[in-house]
Amino acid sequence: MSENPVAMESRAQILDRRQNLVEIKNLVKYFPVRGGLLQRTVAQVQAVDRVSFTIREGETLGLVGESGCGKTTIGRTMLRLIEPTSGEVRFDGVDILKLRGRELKAMRRNMQIIFQDPYASLDPRIPVGESIAEGLRIHRVGTRRQQDEIVMDTLRKVGLEEYYARRYPHEFSGGQRQRIGIARALALRPKFIVADEPVSALDVSIQSQVLNILKDLQGEFNLTFMFIAHNLSVVEHISDRVAVMYLGKVVELTDREELFRNPLQPYTQALMSAIPIPDPTIRRERIILQGDVPSPLNPPKGCRFHPRCPVVMSECSVKEPPLLEIKPAHWVACLRVNP
Repeated sequence: MSENPVAMESRAQILDRRQNLVEIKNLVKYFPVRGGLLQRTVAQVQAVDRVSFTIREGETLGLVGESGCGKTTIGRTMLRLIEPTSGEVRFDGVDILKLRGRELKAMRRNMQIIFQDPYASLDPRIPVGESIAEGLRIHRVGTRRQQDEIVMDTLRKVGLEEYYARRYPHEFSGGQRQRIGIARALALRPKFIVADEPVSALDVSIQSQVLNILKDLQGEFNLTFMFIAHNLSVVEHISDRVAVMYLGKVVELTDREELFRNPLQPYTQALMSAIPIPDPTIRRERIILQGDVPSPLNPPKGCRFHPRCPVVMSECSVKEPPLLEIKPAHWVACLRVNP
């Protein structure tokens, strides 16, 4: 009996044939800094500066970088939780930045978020079942009884008992609260979910459980994820492609296996050198970056990484490197890699 050729395809080959579900083009988000008697704008925090990438249907794009590099700002701007300064965010071909009123409300049903702090994102005054059902009530999905059934079914899918719906957030552990946050994002059966560091506050054993739940749900509902994290081991486990950010810009973007096998941007190489190896007999040469991350209030001219780069060249302080495809599906912003 012959092998089924479809079954032998890799996940990467399947994703390559799929259409882009999310497209970000030249996304910019500056936060004004006000001062003086009249509270005029005296400076701009350049949180996100001309970022572009795509996410295919059913894919998980990992977004990594140091704290303060703009990862969370991108996720919240994509969902219109905060308004962008400029740029385009297209979901299924529709520019959501141009939507208003009912059109925007209808689009939100397809795009949800899992917050980093599961306790702060839950209302402590109402049972968790009501929090999960809130989106269903707002979008008027089914009858009250059908909404309750969806809540119970969603709780089961994230590994929780149905009677938990009547309990309050303070009665749960951190891992359970994060599962409740996943259930709330899943209740409306969205197409796209931004997972904003969903396991960073959890124990390692609980992290693996939550990650496996996310992967199982992705397979069951064909979900598309943008997974924001600073733990590269977690990103390697769950992502299909990875985008590396530094000070508001994407500096490298490629397939997960390619990135971990052959990082080309010096900043990415430094991040990779910090990943611990579980074998004590193997030593990895650490790349120690000098200095602190510059302020987004006044980012360096030229390449933003050049004040800390171990292989800096004279032109790096003058010319800003564009994000270019230096080999198939491997994008890098570095003058040394692509002069």
